[in-house]
Amino acid sequence: MSLTVPNELLDRARAGEVDDAAFVACVRDSLPYAWSVISGLVEQRAATGSESAENLVPPPDEQARGQLLRCLASDAMRAALERHFGVRLAFQNCHKVAVFTPEATEALAVFTSPRAQLLNQSPDLVDC
Repeated sequence: MSLTVPNELLDRARAGEVDDAAFVACVRDSLPYAWSVISGLVEQRAATGSESAENLVPPPDEQARGQLLRCLASDAMRAALERHFGVRLAFQNCHKVAVFTPEATEALAVFTSPRAQLLNQSPDLVDC
């Protein structure tokens, strides 16, 4: 299961639309490792004034790895986090996550290029 959804939020979803704040809170509470990586990158990018920040540290275990995969593979979660943080998210593998300012289109294109994906491969990451 991707998210642990409180009954109140599930009832709200059954009754109609759920606002981003409630959904983002559910993601934050359900996927704390993924949240910490992404929010940490957002803070790092803002502190340096750079147009991007990348995570280069592999997750500590399979549970953490799964959180990143579930969070970034979900269009709904990814879009909600992008709106919440005001960034673009990019993902190359089980741990290489990056945040970009919305204006950083060239840097995002380089990060998401086939070349960058190929250069980021390692035998250690075959099963990630």
